[in-house]
Amino acid sequence: MLTDAHCHPADLAGLFPGAEHERRLLGAICAASATSLEEFAFCESLALRAKAEGAPPILPGFAAHPQMPLRRPGFNAARSVETLEELAGSGRLALIGETGFDLYDTAFRETEAAQDALFRAHLDAALALGLPLVIHLRRAMHKIFAHTKALSKCRAVIFHAWPGTLGEGQALLRRGINAYFSFGASVVLGRKESARSCALLPAERILSETDAPFIPPRKGEFSRPADLPATLKAIAALRAVSEKGLESLIESNFRAAFLGEPS
Repeated sequence: MLTDAHCHPADLAGLFPGAEHERRLLGAICAASATSLEEFAFCESLALRAKAEGAPPILPGFAAHPQMPLRRPGFNAARSVETLEELAGSGRLALIGETGFDLYDTAFRETEAAQDALFRAHLDAALALGLPLVIHLRRAMHKIFAHTKALSKCRAVIFHAWPGTLGEGQALLRRGINAYFSFGASVVLGRKESARSCALLPAERILSETDAPFIPPRKGEFSRPADLPATLKAIAALRAVSEKGLESLIESNFRAAFLGEPS
């Protein structure tokens, strides 16, 4: 079974109304992120319908993306955390994410304090609920290393669109973090450091993703479920393994990371 460790169904639906049909045709299980109650309701409705109709599952998640304090006018951090707590309290969350840090430029760095507070709230929730934590990082790996003690207590930590080096990934594992490293367009496009990490990190730690509709593997388009086979092919080539065997392995990794199933 194909697996998508990170996507945004509500955003994708606005660009590609046939996305859910395409996902089902591919037979892909996915972990979905939402940043508002409205987006979460959309993801949850897809998940419930998929379950009722015997389709591959969707795992709904929620968090305030670290870019939101800058990019979303009127963003209310306290209200976002309240929404997280309400969803968590009702048992509706399958994961918490994407959260993390984005220090890409000066404008984002000016919101670092707000990002710190949001990340701590998300991390605390993941620890309290025993839920997997999906992390976004841009030019902020040092922030994650500052939290390794707490992260090592998380059920699983999924690094979406892994932005680090091979050495950084290995260091996180040595620190006892149950870390998984997800790859998508970066390996399809042949980005050198992503390719090296994808080729050499432990096989049982590798995941595939689309980040749909963001980070497209083709210029001027959006990412979508149909990109998963190309991602699988790229990862298989980097690791010099068969696509069939890799698909099974990544599914096992996905289930271990997000569902707590034995790998």
